[in-house]
Amino acid sequence: IASETLTQQLDATAAHPFKHIDSRGGDIRYFEWEGNRRLIRPTWEHNPIESSLSQVPKMHREPEEFRRRLASTTHYHVLDVSPRAPVRLPQAIHPADAPGKDGEDLVACLYQMREINRDRYDAVLDSIRAAFPSFGGLDFPIAAANTMSMTWRDTQLKHPLGTHQLSEGTLRFLWLAALLQSPGLTTLTLIDEPEVSLHPELLNLLAGLLREASARTQLVVATHSDLLVRFLEPSEVVVLDRDEGGMAKLNWASEIPNIGSWLADYTLDQAWNMGRLGGRAAG
Repeated sequence: IASETLTQQLDATAAHPFKHIDSRGGDIRYFEWEGNRRLIRPTWEHNPIESSLSQVPKMHREPEEFRRRLASTTHYHVLDVSPRAPVRLPQAIHPADAPGKDGEDLVACLYQMREINRDRYDAVLDSIRAAFPSFGGLDFPIAAANTMSMTWRDTQLKHPLGTHQLSEGTLRFLWLAALLQSPGLTTLTLIDEPEVSLHPELLNLLAGLLREASARTQLVVATHSDLLVRFLEPSEVVVLDRDEGGMAKLNWASEIPNIGSWLADYTLDQAWNMGRLGGRAAG
């Protein structure tokens, strides 16, 4: 790592932010809170192939808290909804603040929300009801010793549906709604292509769920869906391209030249499809 700094704007009137870490090549310096109160070289063995942030002493409260928060990052890939996937099977009964990367705790998470986070559980039901007007509710029958299943009631059907009977899109939307309302969201949450299998009409609802969850976690979503982008604001979209040297280049859609005049006549997804945002497959 050729250069690494960690700064914090402690005083809005200060000309320069406070510097916790300043690493440039082999010159590694940390701010010493005790004693000299200045940037000094580490008194411990510093590993040059690891980031300086990862080696910050635990007594350095602010950078250690920042490091800990980054370390809590959770990445969610496209949910496996194959016939024997964990999300379709009865699940163990235990405390669960999130539905799990593979949906292995979806039942436990929803049941726990129903019992102790009723507002969040009701918000999940409201989202599902908005997406599926005939939705009648969820039930959690005991399946076997220490395991629980989940059934989906539909007002147009005589019998409830088990998770093994739900469509891929329905199950993925249920998992996303539970995830984005769950109390277990980490400081940084990464979600890869949440639009997979979802009906296009659900993407507006998904955008709303993502926006609401972003108030409780730093949410980063990777998508190739122009329809999802349609329901986002330019200030919520970062376009990823490659520069001439092959390096990744990120641009906020709101900062692209003349984007305002384009959006006077076109939606954000149309501007993307016309090549005004970048982010093209051949870029």
